[in-house]
Amino acid sequence: MGSAIERPAVTGFHHVAAAVTDVESSALWYQRVLGLQRLPMTFPHHDAADGSAEKAALLLDVVTGVMIELHAPADGDGGGPRGALDHLAFGVADRATLDAWAAWLDSLTVPHGGVVDRTDPTGYATLEFRDPDGIALEFIHFPGRG
Repeated sequence: MGSAIERPAVTGFHHVAAAVTDVESSALWYQRVLGLQRLPMTFPHHDAADGSAEKAALLLDVVTGVMIELHAPADGDGGGPRGALDHLAFGVADRATLDAWAAWLDSLTVPHGGVVDRTDPTGYATLEFRDPDGIALEFIHFPGRG
């Protein structure tokens, strides 16, 4: 019986990468709508055979440290394979913040589904919308959690 192996620690969520049809217009959208800060660097995409950096934008939420990388599809196929990213959810502190986000999206004429209070499988509330490439985004609040 060998020694027990413990699960290595994770420090937290780092980033998500999404293939978009137009890196520059998507980056501007994420900056305008979510207030993300564009970082002045790119990294080679993980599947770039020669290690070269493709056209990409790295965006940071300075409050949470969450980063979103936007890159052009490797084959220039207009968005890459769909279904690779189902949705991206951002937690908010309370239900009132969801209402404030809905008002913000309205002020920017970003279509959304309104704040929805849900009870199954437990009580929580969400606000869902989409980026210019149709990637589903969500703000979510679970009572009792920040």
